[in-house]
Amino acid sequence: APEAPSNERPSTVVLSGDDRPWAKGVSQQKQQAAIDLFRSANALLKESIFLKAAEQYRQALTHWDHPAIHYNLALALLNLDQPIEVREHLEAAMRYGVAPLDAEKLENARAYRTLVEKQLAWVEITCETPGASVVMDGRPLFVGPGRHTGWVRAGPHTLVATGEGYLTQDQSRTLSPGERVTLDLKLFTSEDLIQYRRKWSAWKPWAVVGTGVALAAGGVLMHSTARDDYSKFDTAIASCGGCVPEPAVADHRSRGDTLQTAAFAAYGVGGAALVTGAVLLYLNRLQPIQVDPSEAAKSPKVSAGVTPYLGAGGGGASATFRF
Repeated sequence: APEAPSNERPSTVVLSGDDRPWAKGVSQQKQQAAIDLFRSANALLKESIFLKAAEQYRQALTHWDHPAIHYNLALALLNLDQPIEVREHLEAAMRYGVAPLDAEKLENARAYRTLVEKQLAWVEITCETPGASVVMDGRPLFVGPGRHTGWVRAGPHTLVATGEGYLTQDQSRTLSPGERVTLDLKLFTSEDLIQYRRKWSAWKPWAVVGTGVALAAGGVLMHSTARDDYSKFDTAIASCGGCVPEPAVADHRSRGDTLQTAAFAAYGVGGAALVTGAVLLYLNRLQPIQVDPSEAAKSPKVSAGVTPYLGAGGGGASATFRF
């Protein structure tokens, strides 16, 4: 944590008339009480008794909201590892510019602010749910609908939003130094998170079924053509009384064998595709799923397909799933 340099001179406070904006409405008695506490705190600050000095500076501020008191309080808090409060008091110290401090201290205040902001992150948190209670790291922020903005220490933080009739929204996040984050907390009922989903697009199982039907239809066509070739071969052999067939006649038998084999393969592949499609249609029916609020936007991409193949050993179908 940053510390105030040991040679840093505390700021000073003097009695002011009502013409100065930081003294308006502050009586001479309150000013004097603040100055007495301020001087006592300065002595403690010089002795490095930072905690006691900070207490007395805070007491002084209850009498007089003077920029110099804020500045010196920030110096004490720099040594107490209170970066958020340090920044707040530095902002208050710079509120009226150079007049209540001096040019050197105003510049120092800016430098210290830049330094402590490197330890902090800035957050804007909103929740539009009426009656929702929003808590950060155990500290209540607001009741919705509402909004909170401010600086927090860099590092891990937990946000919890609760509301009657709603599921608790619990988020953990690690903030980096200097990061600026906007978070919109949304609360959901159990019914809100029930979604009906399919594993895949509705057309995909039907495409597999259609592939099976097309393959089976192709098998029927090839089988019919094979029968025609066998018939031509048989007719030619019968007409020549069992002679050795000529090449043109033998081609009918050879083509018939090929087409019949292909037809059986198509039946096998088509049947497998139809069975696969039927299974996929069942698996792809709409099913209710309760979605986690933090994961609602994330859904796995799944694809399925059936690949027909023909080989020397026959036909088949290969089903593939990609997640």
